[in-house]
Amino acid sequence: MSTFVLVPGAWHGAWAFDAVTSLLHAAGHAVHGLTLTGLRPGDDDATVANANLDTHAEDVLRLLDRAEIADATLVGHSYGGMVVSAAADRAGDRISRLVYLDAYVPQHGDSCWSSTTEAYRRSFVDGAADTGFAVRPPVRAGRVGDPRRRPHPLASLVQSIRLTGAIDRVPRREFVFCTGWPDGTPFTGLRDRLRADPGWQVHDLPTGHDAMREAPHLVADLLLT
Repeated sequence: MSTFVLVPGAWHGAWAFDAVTSLLHAAGHAVHGLTLTGLRPGDDDATVANANLDTHAEDVLRLLDRAEIADATLVGHSYGGMVVSAAADRAGDRISRLVYLDAYVPQHGDSCWSSTTEAYRRSFVDGAADTGFAVRPPVRAGRVGDPRRRPHPLASLVQSIRLTGAIDRVPRREFVFCTGWPDGTPFTGLRDRLRADPGWQVHDLPTGHDAMREAPHLVADLLLT
């Protein structure tokens, strides 16, 4: 039996992985979905304003402690790649596998802000205009966003990650590249870099960015390999 910890991307909660969670449970595995600090329905403005990348890494570490998990597969989607990287670097030998599901794979000193495209940086700034600390979920023409999405803590998107190199000792590291973005993926360069690195496995999925909702069976099958 494997133990999976599923970390969603910006604006999302554990609900984003519901279909994948059900499939992993049905296959006999333990699954923990996380809704990060500042994204929970009861979080007040002060909680959102003070949540940063370190806060979110601590969310993962607290879960490992609380559930007494000593051999985890961390799965991060999109911004969640920043979170699982920071957590894995601090988790000692408790992480056996990292899966970046169309997610950022940072190096020391990177942030989501520095790693993303100019269009996303503009959306962060525009989305935070109301409060200065919480980024509204983006609205894209012709698409209806999930109503469960919540404003995302700006500090977590701009804070630089601190990595000691301990993450490099995780035995299994994988990147999942989603090929079906309708308007072009920001992850092509990252896929090419990791594909050339013998320490990484790279998988392609014929889905849009939200693969866990568009094709949960494909995502679950990949996680179960």
